[in-house]
Amino acid sequence: QVQLVESGGGLVQAGGSLRLSCAVSGIYFNPYAMAWHRQTPGKERELVARITSVAVTNYADSVKGRFTISRTSANVYLQMDSLKPEDTGVYYCVVTHGSTRRDYWGQGTQVTVSS
Repeated sequence: QVQLVESGGGLVQAGGSLRLSCAVSGIYFNPYAMAWHRQTPGKERELVARITSVAVTNYADSVKGRFTISRTSANVYLQMDSLKPEDTGVYYCVVTHGSTRRDYWGQGTQVTVSS
C-alpha cells in the first residue's frame, strides 16, 4: 500500500527557513505527480507546490520565489525560505496517480511561523 511520511515541520521565526521531507513507499504505478498542500487556520486546504514526473513545477502565487519543490523517485521536498506568519499550518504531502488521478495523502506536519 502507498505510504507517505512527512517530516521537517516545526517552529521558526518569520524570515527563517524550513525544509520539509516526505518519504514515499509502496508506489506501484508510474508516472505520478508529487505535491505539497497546506491547511492554514480559517482557510480551505490549498495547493502549495506541485512537481510532475518530468520535473515540471507550479506554485501558489503566495509562495512563488520563496518555496522550492524537488523530488526523487521516493521522496519529495519543500524548501521554504523567507517564511511568514501566514505560512503557518499543517503541510501535507500528496502523490497523484498519473492515469486515475487518485490522490494519496500523508498525515501532515505542523509548521508554525512566529512574528
